[in-house]
Amino acid sequence: MILTRGARITGAVLCVLLAVIVAGWLVRDLQAVDDPGQLWKYWAGYYEMYEMRPAVLPTTSADDAMLLVAYVVAAVAALRSSVAGTVLVATGVVTLAMRLPGLWNIGESRMDAAYSDDLRTRALVCAFVALAAGIALIITAGAGRRPPRDFSEVTPGRPGQGAGVTAFLLLGAAGAVVIAWEIRQAVRFPEFYPDWYLGGNRAIQALTDPPPGWSSALVALLCLYAGTSALCRAVHARPFGMIAAGALLSSGVLGVARAVHYDFLDHFGDLPTEEQLAVLTWFFEVVTGAVVLIVLARRGTADAPAQPHQGYGQGYGYPRSGVFGPPPPSQPPPGW
Repeated sequence: MILTRGARITGAVLCVLLAVIVAGWLVRDLQAVDDPGQLWKYWAGYYEMYEMRPAVLPTTSADDAMLLVAYVVAAVAALRSSVAGTVLVATGVVTLAMRLPGLWNIGESRMDAAYSDDLRTRALVCAFVALAAGIALIITAGAGRRPPRDFSEVTPGRPGQGAGVTAFLLLGAAGAVVIAWEIRQAVRFPEFYPDWYLGGNRAIQALTDPPPGWSSALVALLCLYAGTSALCRAVHARPFGMIAAGALLSSGVLGVARAVHYDFLDHFGDLPTEEQLAVLTWFFEVVTGAVVLIVLARRGTADAPAQPHQGYGQGYGYPRSGVFGPPPPSQPPPGW
């Protein structure tokens, strides 16, 4: 199945709308801080940024930058790619998952103390618009499907066998690692729950973003789902896998930046075992995200469209099942 031209245009417009919303919040944060480097340090989780507590708190995180790139890529893919339908579905699902917690977190008292009423009102409106756009993307992808009319229309491509196995191994391992760290977090700091997943006074999160545990659980689910789909060479494995890889790459880059900033690499042997594992995890996420993006970004193998039946009345060959008539001539007609 492919998408109609109207569905492609509608999906691209919705992706552009989501990109504009995210870009607006990023521009606000860049204008609010004195130096763009402060925003990067806040995203990366530098300890001094939390100790200093900036006069104007950012409303975004690195997840928003990753989503901005994903929306731009999805808008282009909606117009040009053979997997436009699954791209719109994946974008809509991730948008719903990322923006849903804002409905109950934006209005909490801790947000009231950190952000102005105007900002919180705008954030809540943007959350509703993003959720509506996410639902519209899924509906558009479903309602705009149609079979290809002829051989010139390219059908959606599946990941190649090698790409599928590679994505399965790396994304499966990354999902398991994220889950393992979440279990470790629950054992070591049980007092942070359920705020870690649902939001609360004991969890640090930006105004427009979900709680940190919610984001980690979403990344783990995306990795496991996309990895399993890639092994089965499903069409939807490519967009879901690339979004999961983008999230891993973003998280890994921020972690490596922290490791470099605090000289963890220079004193790696002196670090406690848990911190050594954390550094190794950040590098693993960078490698996994980059490799999966490369192997899934390649054009997949499309299913061969159904051949028109060359039966009785459509050339020379065997008649269709259930159609009776004289056998085809053994010699071509005169003047053939």
